[in-house]
Amino acid sequence: MVFGQAVKTLDSLQQLQEVVVQGYISQQPLLQAPASIGIVNSAQLGHYSGQSLLAPLNLVPGVRMEERSPGSYRLSIRGSLLRSPFGVRNVKTYLDEFPLTDASGNTYLNLIDPKAIERMEILKGPDGSLFGANSGGVVLMDLKGRKRDSSEISLGLNGGSYGLFHENASVKVASGRSRFSFNQAFQRSNGYRQNSAFQRHFLQAAEIWTYGNNNTVKLLSFYSDLQYKTPGGLTQAQYDADPQQARPAAGPNPGAAEQKAGVYNQTFFAGITNDLHLSEHLHWVASVFGTQTDFENPFITNYEVRNEKNLGTRSYLELTGHGNSKLKWKGIFGLEGQKGWHDISNYQNNSGTPGSQLAQDDLRIDQVFYFTRLAATFGKRLTTEVAISLNTYKYAYAGQTLEGKRKFDKQWMPRFATSYLIAPGFTLRATLSRGYSPPTLAEIRPSNNVINTDLQPESGWNREAGFRLSVWKSRLQADVSVFRYDLTDAIVRRVDQNGTEFFVNAGGTKQTGVESLITAWLTAPRNTGAIRAMQITGSYTYSHFLFSNYRDATTNYSGNSLTGVPQTVMVWGIRLQFPQQVSLFIESNFTSKLPLNDGNMIYAKNYHLLQAKISWSRLLVKKVGIEIYVGLDNMLNEKYSLGNDINAFGGRYFNAAAPLNYYAGVNFNFR
Repeated sequence: MVFGQAVKTLDSLQQLQEVVVQGYISQQPLLQAPASIGIVNSAQLGHYSGQSLLAPLNLVPGVRMEERSPGSYRLSIRGSLLRSPFGVRNVKTYLDEFPLTDASGNTYLNLIDPKAIERMEILKGPDGSLFGANSGGVVLMDLKGRKRDSSEISLGLNGGSYGLFHENASVKVASGRSRFSFNQAFQRSNGYRQNSAFQRHFLQAAEIWTYGNNNTVKLLSFYSDLQYKTPGGLTQAQYDADPQQARPAAGPNPGAAEQKAGVYNQTFFAGITNDLHLSEHLHWVASVFGTQTDFENPFITNYEVRNEKNLGTRSYLELTGHGNSKLKWKGIFGLEGQKGWHDISNYQNNSGTPGSQLAQDDLRIDQVFYFTRLAATFGKRLTTEVAISLNTYKYAYAGQTLEGKRKFDKQWMPRFATSYLIAPGFTLRATLSRGYSPPTLAEIRPSNNVINTDLQPESGWNREAGFRLSVWKSRLQADVSVFRYDLTDAIVRRVDQNGTEFFVNAGGTKQTGVESLITAWLTAPRNTGAIRAMQITGSYTYSHFLFSNYRDATTNYSGNSLTGVPQTVMVWGIRLQFPQQVSLFIESNFTSKLPLNDGNMIYAKNYHLLQAKISWSRLLVKKVGIEIYVGLDNMLNEKYSLGNDINAFGGRYFNAAAPLNYYAGVNFNFR
């Protein structure tokens, strides 16, 4: 958090009136945006410890982030966890306009230090209009310092339970036509469970150079060295007896600690963008980017080594026009393409050391989509968008015993959306969109080392309606969505008797949901009184997600609840501002029970989490500020599993989360 956030609270009412969304390239007021969008800004990120994005993202209705162990995260939007045993799949992710999702469909979200993130937008529901193949949604992340014209240096330190230590530093220099920013961070933790230590080094540099008539060249690069241990899932009996233990040996398989199970990921990313204004109404954006990843994953049954290279480009033209004083319109035409080279080898795991080779495959992935979007506003009340993308996807493989290739049919992903300003501060909206998501490389070639050429893409239509409210000088804001998403050929994870995974198409799903978010200033920001400001935020998610036309060789699962998805999630938070720049934030999260297997025979219990953070900020001398804070997490000392292993063989579903724990830290800011 930048120092002086408490002082900035006094300007929050004005800031609320200026909230805009940037997800569809052109900025537009959030109130009239014809889409379901969740925003996590810098102030909200500052309410939490800063060691992960889990808590702030889980405040957004319809979004669920899970943590199997420190560093091992999963992220889903509207139930897309079904096909993600770990990592992020089926959610397209961008980092400052560059795709963080690679050609194979995988996203290493845990590479990024949370303290380097300034703002996130979550576009909920399938959206291929500008972002290509996905059936879950899109996450857009802004890095700190990229959009500021001031120069400053920030330093932060925090620590807490289970050996937590987090250090971060950032430098922002604005001079003439140049804006340079640099972020550095180091984070480590011993973890609550055995074999769950975590460590990450993160370096990121960016430059924005302005030339000519407001033209810009943007450069972005980062390097992340990530290491974390994976304790593995526990059975109900093991979880009840000792939730801190790592997965013990069972049958022919040794335990997680004995095998030194973990993940080692070293990734370098670089990209450059040229934004050229050809005329008053036309500009052209062109980007190229690439990544290099060295990935090692010793786990229970073998030792996997991956070398991944990705290259891509993204380019589009934006044309704006004004038919008359009552009509404003914009058109966007572009393409995005990526090519990936993934070399994967598997060896025997001899207690954390690779032994004899078991398998080796070289895979190549090509993914290209072409997109167009037309948006028009009529008389400042009616906003209409029509968009479509054409998606292509193919892969080739060559192994020790076989080789081949597969090309999927081209797929159109249309999107139709509209919103209407009924009255000042009140809009209605409706959306119809098609989702489409081909299998990722991790699903085509999973940990059983068998290439599954029969796996089909999943697709479906999403229909939704909603409204936004912003009244009482923006002191009261609400956002409600109701949707129905029918998915066919849904991709689902399976685990065999050896603990290795594979994926199948599971018929379909029928997903009906309600999402709501409300924010209210009960006490407007002021400079007098014992309470200078009081803000409450609450979100509610109801997910009635069911399987349809889904069965295996022996059982029909149609009508069962979608695996891994809680039916109800309620989150509320309150922020209080006191004199002397002291603030208090309290948040409650209630998550209902959720099924752990497709048969709905085993459930993870519901849980109620309570956390709080108190902070004090002050100007030490001119242009030098300090913030000191302390926080508690899981204040009710709940015993719960966060990041369950769904459809786990042998009943090893549970990954215990930490009980009551604390953190404390200090931030310095020099301007």
